[in-house]
Amino acid sequence: MESKQEAQRRIANRLKRARGQLNAVIEAVESGADCRVVVTQLAAVSSALDRAGFAVISTAMRDCATDEARADDAVETSGERLDFDELEKLFLSLS
Repeated sequence: MESKQEAQRRIANRLKRARGQLNAVIEAVESGADCRVVVTQLAAVSSALDRAGFAVISTAMRDCATDEARADDAVETSGERLDFDELEKLFLSLS
């Protein structure tokens, strides 16, 4: 099972890749690149951000499901507790 630190590292790496892709989109727009190039790169950025968001929620859900010590089915993130209903809302907000 992946540790919380490994999950955070993996998510941060996804976001860094998305940042690089976004920089490429900005450069393409500023240089007057063909719209197909811009849209293709923009789609890649969008997909990378979606995947990072799903990874964040997946990690939180895994923590909820595997933490038998918590009787209230909640996971603590940055001092806040998320229950399954809140996780579901976050998940659906990505679609």
